[in-house]
Amino acid sequence: MRQRGHSDAAVFLDDADRQTYHAALREAAALQRLPVHAYALLRSEVRLLITPDQPDSLGRLLQSVGRRYGAAFNRRHGRSGGLWEGRFRATVVEPGLELLGAMGWVEGAPHRAGLVVRAQDWPWSSARHHLGQAREPWLVDPAEYWALGNTPFDRETVWQRQLEEGQGEAQAQRFDDASRRGWPLGSGAFLAQVAASTDRPVSPRPRGRPPRVVG
Repeated sequence: MRQRGHSDAAVFLDDADRQTYHAALREAAALQRLPVHAYALLRSEVRLLITPDQPDSLGRLLQSVGRRYGAAFNRRHGRSGGLWEGRFRATVVEPGLELLGAMGWVEGAPHRAGLVVRAQDWPWSSARHHLGQAREPWLVDPAEYWALGNTPFDRETVWQRQLEEGQGEAQAQRFDDASRRGWPLGSGAFLAQVAASTDRPVSPRPRGRPPRVVG
């Protein structure tokens, strides 16, 4: 999931802003009992990996956080008007490797954006939590993360290697496109399952006109 500032404007001007958003997100997640697996607070964008329990759970969470944070941001910086670019953008990912890829996409964002040399150097993401450098008890580690090793050290070592290796440009773009356009990510069977429950396309449509049928 990603939510951007209106016209790509900054939604965080300093660490005090990020602290305010972080507190609002943590409290809203606890109140609504929604598991947040990963997050990253950038300059003009928020990225989250969440498992909602109801179709409208994510929307309710972001509405609660957005209203509280938007009002605080406007008061603090002497501005008015909306802060966010319309509705948030999100997609679904298949449990397993795709979920771990989404987690890497979220936590690796500060590095790819050029904010830090290493993902774990950015204090406003869940990377430090998953590397054992900062404990955030409100986060819910997904089963896929637990499967990385039998001990915390094993899991942190594997995850550090994955973050340091990073995602290739094509893979990162794949997650960017999916989150922006709502394309689910997963196996053919998973995509078929998603397609059966929605009337929206689950993959990019072929470019150009459809082929003519001559009978």
